[in-house]
Amino acid sequence: MHLLILLATAILLCSVNARSQSEAQPQTGNISPFSQTTKYPLPNAGNVAAHDPNILQHDGAYWLFKGGIHLPMYKAPTLDGPWTQLGTVLDGPSMIPKQNRSRPWAPTTVAWKNSFYCFYSISKAGSRNSAIGVATSTQLSPGSWTDHGALINTGQGNGSDISPYTDSNAIDPSFITDHASGQPYLLYGSYWHGIYLVPLAEDLLSVREPERPNATNLVYAPDGGRVKPDEGSFMSYRKPYYYAWFSHGKCCGFQKGFPAMGKEYSIRVGRSKDVRGPFVDEDGRRLTEGGGTVVYASNHGSVYAPGGVGVLSGTDGASDVLYYHYLNTSIGLKDTDAQLGWNYLDYKDGWPVAKSGYVSMLEEYDCAEQWLCRDNGTDTSESSGTTVRPHYMLDILAFIFTGSYLWFCS
Repeated sequence: MHLLILLATAILLCSVNARSQSEAQPQTGNISPFSQTTKYPLPNAGNVAAHDPNILQHDGAYWLFKGGIHLPMYKAPTLDGPWTQLGTVLDGPSMIPKQNRSRPWAPTTVAWKNSFYCFYSISKAGSRNSAIGVATSTQLSPGSWTDHGALINTGQGNGSDISPYTDSNAIDPSFITDHASGQPYLLYGSYWHGIYLVPLAEDLLSVREPERPNATNLVYAPDGGRVKPDEGSFMSYRKPYYYAWFSHGKCCGFQKGFPAMGKEYSIRVGRSKDVRGPFVDEDGRRLTEGGGTVVYASNHGSVYAPGGVGVLSGTDGASDVLYYHYLNTSIGLKDTDAQLGWNYLDYKDGWPVAKSGYVSMLEEYDCAEQWLCRDNGTDTSESSGTTVRPHYMLDILAFIFTGSYLWFCS
């Protein structure tokens, strides 16, 4: 009965609002910039606004960090919330003497040897005068962090005249440990000469050899012309492969105009059995030669420019989780409208695939309607009492309504 009501409502709204919808949709000439593909699943809603999100699992909860004034931090019992803003990582502007010190970008927070490390970016759009800073805490709570300043500089500042800082951009930091040696690494980079991997000192507060960084170029688009839109890197590990993730395309500023369809952010990946690469995509093309398998991109006319990617590694048989920001076209297209989204990952022949699924990661209840507890026709749990959160019934009905609306209005 619910389905019939939703379908009828979709048709009615389509007929009544066709003109207003057409006028509301941004156009490039007579072509909408929004892909209607259903190749990728709709996201599970994180129910929080976040651009370049970073999520840490700790003490039975999820901790979210995002760019903004003094690096806001949030906490929630599940990935879909509810999120409580705790405060900020920094008590004031970063101690790095560069522009936008009060609004650091794209943080990554990790646990390392009984402490927490928050790597962050200081920069300005279109500039290579950037830095990656680091703050530490033993408590993971506002007011407990110590800002240590710049870890690396590009454009200007200490060490910026040393390769690869001479032709790279010090933003979008992330972190990985070599599972064989235990060596910690920093990933960073945006446009210019792409994304790099740099070995860190054991305390994570400096590069292991500051005068000779021994950096590795992981991602580069040599044939991309003047603009080489690779950034927002992340590395995950699932035996036997390391996966180098990155965002490719135009990230933001869409209120000023849209690129051609497909030129906006998409989430791409390559893999290697060595943390230093070389990384190749599913077609065997190296990421340093413009390669990258698309795992998630704009879809359904409602999900636009997903990027700012991260992966939560599953434990005890749980699936890995791909998380990211995206623009929901029904909410808004400003940078500040970016939403947290996430999907479970399957691996087919060792390659990650984003999948549908509405099972929450921590909260459970017995399903009254078994069809709501199924994912692609099979139980999402090996036990007979498959569980989801109660409000996901509404989420699923909302997705059905959205799909019906788009189908009848297309």
